[in-house]
Parts: sequence; C-alpha cells; structure tokens
Amino acid sequence: MPADARVGVVVLTHNRAREVVCTLERLRALPERPPIVVVDNASTDGTAEIVRRRFPDLTCLHLKANTGAAGRNAGVRCCDRPYVALCDDDTWWEPGALQHAADLLDAHPRLAVVTAKVLVREKERVDPVSLEMARSPLRAPSGLPGAPLLGFLAGASVVRRSAFLQVGGFEPRLFLGGEEELLAIDLARAGWALAYIDCLIVHHYPSPRRDAPARVRLLERNALWIAWLRRPLRRALAMTARAARRSLRDRAARAAFQAALPGLPWALRHRQVVPAELERQLRLIDKD
Repeated sequence: MPADARVGVVVLTHNRAREVVCTLERLRALPERPPIVVVDNASTDGTAEIVRRRFPDLTCLHLKANTGAAGRNAGVRCCDRPYVALCDDDTWWEPGALQHAADLLDAHPRLAVVTAKVLVREKERVDPVSLEMARSPLRAPSGLPGAPLLGFLAGASVVRRSAFLQVGGFEPRLFLGGEEELLAIDLARAGWALAYIDCLIVHHYPSPRRDAPARVRLLERNALWIAWLRRPLRRALAMTARAARRSLRDRAARAAFQAALPGLPWALRHRQVVPAELERQLRLIDKD
C-alpha cells in the first residue's frame, strides 16, 4: 500500500513511557505510513526524551502543563493532514483502517468524526461502549454510513481536521472524562455528522496506570457542566437535582457534585443552548 497523504495520527500521553513506545512501534508499522505527532502532557518520567531518542522521525510536543484531552488540540493543529486519527498511548489502529476511514470521509463531506470498534487486549473482546454505539437509537441522516452518534471515543476516532478546528477542539476546563460529549454536541450544532463504523478496528491494551475513582468523579462533574453549558434549563435543573440526590448517599457522587459547583458560574457565562431538534436527539441517548 502506498503512503496515504490524507491522514495523520495524534497520540496523547502522560507518564506512560513504556506504553507509548509500544504504541508508536505499532503505528509506525501501519501500511498507510501516517505522519505521527506525539503530545506529551507534561510527563515527569522522561517520556518526551525517550520518544525523541527512539523515534527521531516523529514530531513530539512536550507541553509545559498537563492539559488533559485539550492536549490533542495542539496535536491536531500541528498535524497538517485533512484527517487526523486520535490515539491514546494504549490504543492503535488496525492496518488498513486509516485508509478506509479516509475513504469514508472523502465520500461523505458532512462527516466530521468516524469512530472505530475497539477490541480489548489479546482476546480482542469488543468494548461495551462499541456495542452501545452500534445500537445507537438515533436516526441516520440520509446517505451517511454507520450508526449515527452524538458522542465518540477520542482514542479510537478519526476527525476531519477542519471541522475539529472550526468548533475549537476539546474544552480545556473539562480535562479528561466525557470530554467528547461537548465536542460532539458542538459539531452537531455546526451541522456536522458523527458515525460509528463497525468495520474500522482499534486495539486497546488498557494501561494499569489508571486512577478509576478520579475518572468517575471527572465524568460526573463534566456531565453536570455540559448540561449547564448546552442543555435547556429544565433539563439542566433535572440533572442537577439528580446529582444532588446521589451526593447525599454516595461519597464519589458527593465529591463530583462538590467539584462541579465552583465551575457553574463559568458554565453559565458560556451557555449556548442547543436547538430543539438536537435536544430531542440528546434525550434519546440520555441514561435516565
């Protein structure tokens, strides 16, 4: 396969030198031979130095502060390709998947994001989130492939660079945890479509260096912020009330609710309520 000039890769990492080296070795072996940009989120384990020494042909951006998901914004700006595949330091793309994703984005100019099926570890178990996306209750716009989405997996998606930059990329305030939801909503508000494509494959070997309780707190905090940023007042109040009730009986929920409260003035200042039709679609995929 000749090198595909349409697509590049951005890999986000933080203090996982061993994992990112393995991921980069796999990405460099892809037949599409994409240019790779590594965004090192202020690692303290020498990740940037190791990457530059092991892979001098790659671009490595060492950020001075850990910006979470927003670190990908710097990588996408640096990657001068029409389409950019996003990876975490423990995910990589199946050979040929990037070319297929680029073909889909070429064929469907309204598509801003295509999300792949994620296979976990050696047994290649399908990630439950992928199964949920495949069963999307949303109605597919005419002529578009796959299952329609109003969310995506940042470590397993290819984005249309122009659309990503048009809406500003990931919101730095969210850091990590459900950060894709706000970006997906803003893309949909701007007229873009997102799709889950079952035949695109990403492999995921979850890193053992994970703080699961902290991630749950961030997910719940960010869900509340996004509700105040984009959802109608009645819906935002209902979600806030539900979060408050859960905080009375669950310690993790209480920590998330307390973390969300100081950010509500910021959310209200930047509030832009979605149109009624988009809200109707969001209600179809709400968890309650």
